[in-house]
Amino acid sequence: MQIILLEKVVNLGNLGEIVKVKDGYARNFLIPYGRARRATESAKAEFEARRVELEKAAAAKLAESQKLGEKLAGTTIKLTQKAGVDGRLFGSVTNADIAQELVKSGYQVAKANIRMPNGPLKVVGDSTVSVALHTDVVVDITVSVYGETA
Repeated sequence: MQIILLEKVVNLGNLGEIVKVKDGYARNFLIPYGRARRATESAKAEFEARRVELEKAAAAKLAESQKLGEKLAGTTIKLTQKAGVDGRLFGSVTNADIAQELVKSGYQVAKANIRMPNGPLKVVGDSTVSVALHTDVVVDITVSVYGETA
């Protein structure tokens, strides 16, 4: 299926590009979340008429993300979890826990924006986690996990 991208999508393309993707990816993800439209002649004409408006909105979103990224970069958050004597956690620290702690600290971050390439944190100590605020804005934060003996 050919679609017109209404915003930048990682590993796919930039705003306004016409790309070919699998039908399910377009129908189930890109179109419902407002990231793309089918590339029909009427949709192309409507997109060209709204191009300036969409580019302005994308630039504003990027600027807002960069501003938040500057504040967030280098931040350290502290979490306490139950742990054994050897420093291993009984549970784990997930992206939801980190996002919840960031919201408590005053940063509006969704759990889907937290990137944990090695999976949930399962040991006591400091770890670096990436926060993707925008496709072009990714900042690293430090998560300090402290153990609490049961």
